[in-house]
Amino acid sequence: MSLDTTLRAYATVTGSTATFTTPEGLEEPLEAPPSDDIRQMVMRRAAAEALRSGMPVELVTTGDRGQHTLRIDADGTIATGAANPADSAPATADLESPSQQGREVNTEAPGRAPLRNQRAPEPPSRPSFIDTSSAAEPKAGGWRGFFARLGFGPSPAELGRREDEREVSQQWAGCRTIAIANGKGGVGKTMTTAMLAAVFGRYGGGNVLAWDNNDTRGTLGWRTEAGRYDTTIKDLLPAASDLLAQGAGVSDIARYVHHQPVDRYDVLRSNPELLAVHQRILTAEFDLLMQVASRYYRVVIFDSGNDESAERWLRMVDSSHQLVLPTLATPESAESAALLLDALRERDERSRRLAANAVVVVTEAEPNPRGAARIADGFAGHVRAVENIPFDPALKSGALRLNNLRTPTRDAWVRVAAAAARGL
Repeated sequence: MSLDTTLRAYATVTGSTATFTTPEGLEEPLEAPPSDDIRQMVMRRAAAEALRSGMPVELVTTGDRGQHTLRIDADGTIATGAANPADSAPATADLESPSQQGREVNTEAPGRAPLRNQRAPEPPSRPSFIDTSSAAEPKAGGWRGFFARLGFGPSPAELGRREDEREVSQQWAGCRTIAIANGKGGVGKTMTTAMLAAVFGRYGGGNVLAWDNNDTRGTLGWRTEAGRYDTTIKDLLPAASDLLAQGAGVSDIARYVHHQPVDRYDVLRSNPELLAVHQRILTAEFDLLMQVASRYYRVVIFDSGNDESAERWLRMVDSSHQLVLPTLATPESAESAALLLDALRERDERSRRLAANAVVVVTEAEPNPRGAARIADGFAGHVRAVENIPFDPALKSGALRLNNLRTPTRDAWVRVAAAAARGL
């Protein structure tokens, strides 16, 4: 389509602000918050004009990074080719051959011997073809790469999200364990267990176990998918010796756990149909199960019960590298988490370190960001990290799956997992 049928919009960008001029000549001020990038806001505004009018829009930007011209198609997609051919003309230096760039050009006549006192030029240092950087990001292609070359880089929020994803995707030498604990029921322990397992499983490639370490009707199995076998922790216990035998296969554990095919973690269920007296796990039994878990998994996340005097609860604390305390944005559940921290500080030196290094997760059971902020402020300075989870109806009931969450909620759980990973 010729430029005669293309609308034209303008933007003048300075720092985090811009003035956007619509094709009709109306000026609109734009200002980017700290979590966004002003150039991305300008692009989104121009794309909205293209969608509204049903016609391509040529966007001309000027400001502190020079002048650029881009074309946005009628469907709102960004065309990576320059709208003006002159904008894509290479500089003179780009037209030189590789042998001419970075050194002198031999202007002697062909066949003439060089001067005797002329030194041969030093060869340029050769870069390695092997990239050994562990944090190297894949180069962006398509329109994202095109914007990056024009200075439309990722926003601070995007950079933070990438760093969190790197944290949760790392691998450790040996199994790492995380205890999810709060002595009060109904504060989100099962939800937190499933969401952290999903994040570690999805970003780290699996080998993550969510362990329902609950004497009193643990419900982790109710909110996760069932596997091929109707088995619980009571079935795994008598098979532990066989699973630890030298000839045991890596897939033998699948008979006793319930795999989550989308979120890529396994669930070790308790049996909520049994009374607590029929499914108590003693210290020696817990240690045997822990040997099995550490052989087959790289990360184990415990969904604890409410009985802080149970042997399996105390042994979970002694076996964990990281403590995560979920609480709702209510005074009662927050006070329960705070009392648990106080008790751990008085218990022994290892428990004191767990409390100091703890991560507190404040979840909005109903839309209440101010209430969540007040609870979070109360824990600030007493633990290593405090993270808020916004209200999301997908967390209230039903199956717990990462894909069911709203994007802000999913990003918040990645932040929680990254905070936990930094303590491992």
